[in-house]
Amino acid sequence: MSIRNYLIGMAFAMSMVGAASAADGALLDRDYRPLAGKEPVNLNREYGGKVLLVVNTASKCGYTPQYEGLEALHQELAGRGFSVLGFPSNDFKGQEPGSETEIQEFCTLTYGVKFPMFQKVHVIGPEATPLYQDLTRLTGVAPGWNFHKYLVSRDGRVVAQFASKVRPDDPELRAAIERELARPVPNHH
Repeated sequence: MSIRNYLIGMAFAMSMVGAASAADGALLDRDYRPLAGKEPVNLNREYGGKVLLVVNTASKCGYTPQYEGLEALHQELAGRGFSVLGFPSNDFKGQEPGSETEIQEFCTLTYGVKFPMFQKVHVIGPEATPLYQDLTRLTGVAPGWNFHKYLVSRDGRVVAQFASKVRPDDPELRAAIERELARPVPNHH
């Protein structure tokens, strides 16, 4: 093993420290309304046991074309227990100004988004929704911009995070997802 691979492995292992503290679905035990919907769903009941990529989205951002890649990833891997979860946010330079209905229409008509999208939320600062408060606390990294990605394991642990510039087809992101999909489905008691 090269020194570089060893250091990368150690950095990954260090990024895992603290991840277990939200195991057993606590991270996902939250209710959010589907985008433009009325009835909240519990993320743990709906998506627990799946590998999840949680992404804060925006319609008027330079990274907005990532919707296409996120949908492709979702379509390709959904049958293996994977889902993208999108959370629109207007926290960065007002790049998600629309109503939930406008956001939904834009995502569907422009990018054919079918992966689950949820209510518009704050993802940074004191008003951040509890899910994003925990994602930030557990990784030590708050979203720096739109399309920040958090990878959540089948047992509800945050196992990695990726900056906005990391595209959905990035080999490192894809390898992390594949690694989690290869792990056994946890037994829920």
